[in-house]
Amino acid sequence: MPDLGLLLDVDGPIASPVTRTIAIPSIAQDLVRLARVGVPIAFITGRSDAFIRDQVVTALLDAGLADVDESFRIFGVFEKGAAWAPITREGMGQVTVEDSVALPPVVVQEVRELVAAEFSAAMFFDETKRAMISVEQRTDVSSDAYYPEQKRFEALVFDLAVRHGLGMRHGDRVAEDSEGHVPFRIDTTVISTDVESVTLDKDHAAERALAYFAESGDLPRRWRTAGDSRSDYKMADHLHAAGFDVAHVDVRPSDGILDREYPILTIDDLIHDEAGAKFLRGCVAELGLDD
Repeated sequence: MPDLGLLLDVDGPIASPVTRTIAIPSIAQDLVRLARVGVPIAFITGRSDAFIRDQVVTALLDAGLADVDESFRIFGVFEKGAAWAPITREGMGQVTVEDSVALPPVVVQEVRELVAAEFSAAMFFDETKRAMISVEQRTDVSSDAYYPEQKRFEALVFDLAVRHGLGMRHGDRVAEDSEGHVPFRIDTTVISTDVESVTLDKDHAAERALAYFAESGDLPRRWRTAGDSRSDYKMADHLHAAGFDVAHVDVRPSDGILDREYPILTIDDLIHDEAGAKFLRGCVAELGLDD
């Protein structure tokens, strides 16, 4: 087994934030090449299992994953840790959901209704999420048009949560529940708004992925993580704290490179999936797997 493991965010380094698909064919091809020689690969994402199944796993199968020896290790942690599943030669394995972190159904329904009533021209409610709420920018709407609506939407969602007695955090706004707790937060991303448990994050999701890989064999000492958001650094934070040799690939450094004790890598002047594609191509070349 090569001394390399990968923990990868999906939107940005793998899937295009514009098309929301794997738009560069070499990405899926190189992931399959790496899996074939035993590199453990985990997708650590806020996306749902349905999105990963349809947009990532399908692409991997088309790139030849079904023909790889079944001992390969690919794992998905979805909704920032609220759900997870192995990925096999047959596709997505059985999904496990942590129901304890889910929002109350009445809040989910009222947010759905709010989107339909006031915001459907700019965004849509993600019906595939199992534990969190995600409302995403429509692909036919520009960011300049979306961001003001996103800001207005998030303010209304905070007020909605408070009316239901939920403890909620959104930036500097904080509302405690009746017991003085703040169990949920509103998280703003480049293309969406997530309403989620404060226990969900990329470091906990990374921990779950490592535990899964450890069940089936030794763990490599050297890891690379990749993402386009500051929260993605938490994958590398967990690996570094656990004593692994880690470097983080930031595919959107214009958002601000964080100061860390481990190396932060950028890929020339490339961003998003173009940077992710070149990074994976470099991993393939390093291991001598080029065709």
